[in-house]
Amino acid sequence: MINIAILGYGVVGGGITEVIDRNREKLSAFVGDDINVKKILDLRDFPDSPYGDRVVHDINEILNDDEITIVCETMGGVNPAFDFSLALMNKGKSMVTANKELVAKKGLELTECARENGVFYFFEPSVGGGIPEIRGMRTSLAGDTITEIDGILNGTTNYILTRMKREGVDFTSTLKDAQRLGYAEANPSADVDGLDAQRKIMILTAVATGYLVKENDVYCETMTKLTPADIDAAKRWGGAVKLLGSARITDEGCALYVAPFFVPESFPLSFVEDVYNAIRIVSPVTGDVMFYGRGAGRMPTAGAVVEDVASIASGLAAKEKRCEWKAAPEGYVKPFEENLFSYYVRVKNDSESEVLEAAELAFGKVEKLCGAPAGYVEFITDKIAEKDARIAIAGGAFGTVESVIRVH
Repeated sequence: MINIAILGYGVVGGGITEVIDRNREKLSAFVGDDINVKKILDLRDFPDSPYGDRVVHDINEILNDDEITIVCETMGGVNPAFDFSLALMNKGKSMVTANKELVAKKGLELTECARENGVFYFFEPSVGGGIPEIRGMRTSLAGDTITEIDGILNGTTNYILTRMKREGVDFTSTLKDAQRLGYAEANPSADVDGLDAQRKIMILTAVATGYLVKENDVYCETMTKLTPADIDAAKRWGGAVKLLGSARITDEGCALYVAPFFVPESFPLSFVEDVYNAIRIVSPVTGDVMFYGRGAGRMPTAGAVVEDVASIASGLAAKEKRCEWKAAPEGYVKPFEENLFSYYVRVKNDSESEVLEAAELAFGKVEKLCGAPAGYVEFITDKIAEKDARIAIAGGAFGTVESVIRVH
């Protein structure tokens, strides 16, 4: 029997026991043994749960139980999850986590601790919920070099953008609906300000390169300023607005950023809607690969936890490439201001000729976007360095700029 423990018996933690119960026969056949949830750590009691008699309130009851060999951490946050994870791995127990904040902020120490103790630290559920992109990168793409990653990495923001596109509603009212439906938290900052996607692109890039960068090295831009006019402009241009987490990787280093983008209909992520996530990965041998599915939720995330548990318990994990990360060296991440982008720009000005003439002087060649609202001029620029675009916009030579969105 394979004895496991769960830290945190909330939405995902409760889902783990449900997945194991539902798939017990199949899991036993895959692992070659039964998986038993022996103990569950939580501050609360669960008298109505069939697992209520396994709930403990002291981490030492799991730490000192030599029969428990795998622990699933679904507590969230850095503390006390970080200290608990280190202590458990130092006791020879493998860890599986759905905690993206912990992996992004403390992944170096945690993967090193796992290596030193000859155990596993797996985190498939931390990015993309039930989408198996991390295992795909570590196994199927292990012999290739990943050069690009683009992801719709947050289901809440994708739901908001989908509603804005379909119904023409504004950001604020759509966010309230997302909160009412349980897609967004009471404090939605981690989602709408891009912090959730920032942590996830850090993890994906570390899997691809072996280097974990610092949060401060990843440019992150809020989506709260997007308006129905922006969404309409993207539709007229022939695409959609998406909040992307992106990485561009070379032998010299990488560029990392999270921001709203105009994406064309030809781009596969443009059709990903509602709460779904998708990750596009590019490599010179394999070419374009896309992982798609539900990026969050009780059952998809719990299912990914159980998949990692099964990989460890079956011995399959021993044949997979471990994630052993290093800190990104100084200068590894390209300053965001040096990246080249095209831009969508909306200017409040009645004189189209005046705006376009000034825009060409500031940006070089520009393309007018047809169908602009009365009293406005819209255009798309050629690629230009971010720092130069900021200077051009701040100069105000072509009128009051109401919106600037990068173009993929």
